[in-house]
Amino acid sequence: MPTPLRRMMATNHLGTPDNPIVHPVVASAAREVLNKSENERSGVLSTAMSFLGLYRDPTVAATTAACDWRIADLVDAPRPVSLYLVIPPSDISRTKPLVRLVLNQIGRRLTERLEGDPAKRRRHQLLMMLDEFPALGRLDFFETALAFMAGYGIRAYLIAQSLNQISKAYGENNAILDNCHVRIAFSSNDERTAKRISDALGTATELRAQRNYAGHRLAPWLSHVMVSRQETARPLLTPGEVMQLPPTDQLVLVSGLSPIRARKLRYYEDRNFTERVLPAPALSDGPYADRPPPRSDDWGGQVRGMDQRLAEEDDGTALDELTEGGLQQQRHPGLPAEGMVRPVDPDGADLFGSADDETDVAADKRAMDRLSNVARAHAINEGSRDDLLPNF
Repeated sequence: MPTPLRRMMATNHLGTPDNPIVHPVVASAAREVLNKSENERSGVLSTAMSFLGLYRDPTVAATTAACDWRIADLVDAPRPVSLYLVIPPSDISRTKPLVRLVLNQIGRRLTERLEGDPAKRRRHQLLMMLDEFPALGRLDFFETALAFMAGYGIRAYLIAQSLNQISKAYGENNAILDNCHVRIAFSSNDERTAKRISDALGTATELRAQRNYAGHRLAPWLSHVMVSRQETARPLLTPGEVMQLPPTDQLVLVSGLSPIRARKLRYYEDRNFTERVLPAPALSDGPYADRPPPRSDDWGGQVRGMDQRLAEEDDGTALDELTEGGLQQQRHPGLPAEGMVRPVDPDGADLFGSADDETDVAADKRAMDRLSNVARAHAINEGSRDDLLPNF
């Protein structure tokens, strides 16, 4: 373990062959691990390996070895680009950290700066369609970014089976639905979800008529008929009616508009869409046929290695700290050096300060009286279970 850390601290990351410079963040992280004790260092290594164990998978290693696209291509490519992250259901739990990492990088990279109108600055807008997004777990940045992503030309299309999935991942008091401009609901089998949809639809005013008949029951006709009408409020759709929606209907709730009950448009039943459906590409080993040509990057053509001059600068104090296995206290360069401290002769020195002790006869007598009172009280209570001394 110390050897890779030493190489991290002696690698020329930022400089030139004539003027080597190690990256300060890399050097600081390596130094922090080196300054830990052996037991603590092994715990840090175990924790790091647990998070990086996913990349031991040969499939994941081959997939992440190279990248054919850039995050900026999603909004600035000459032609619109579609990125598909397809994970089999059996591998969702295992590859969840990788998908979360990609989504976080895309979200943070595309919301770094906002200069003027984003529609004029970027060629395309971005639609992030996440099917079963609660299965990815809680994405703190994503929950916060929903409130301002629209200002950067990014829209999110989130799909979940029920509110229970969202509450399980983001807690009861989450802001996912609060930041959604359009909400689409289908028939639900969950009572809690149906109740939430019913409350979101609001109430409607209903006119009810009530008739009262007055007269003798044996009369050929009733002499008096009174009809009264009154307005009452009822839910636009009760939770039971929401759960009984037909499979062809859906509810569309747009912010600032009245609820809409619409018919579903299935792409495989509409001729306008069936002609556009393309077969899924066949999976094969190796690069795909329409793979874009490789592009240069900041690190691809550089081989960074150790520089002996950086290693020699670090050998002065690093080896001592490594052997001790802990933090070493060092004097700040701006403080003056301490002088030689001469040892004191114990024979000629008054170690206990007896020479400075002034005799006080009255104080000594009071102390002796208190000690004698304590001894007398202890002798009186000797043999008793409650051997308690008085409080002097």
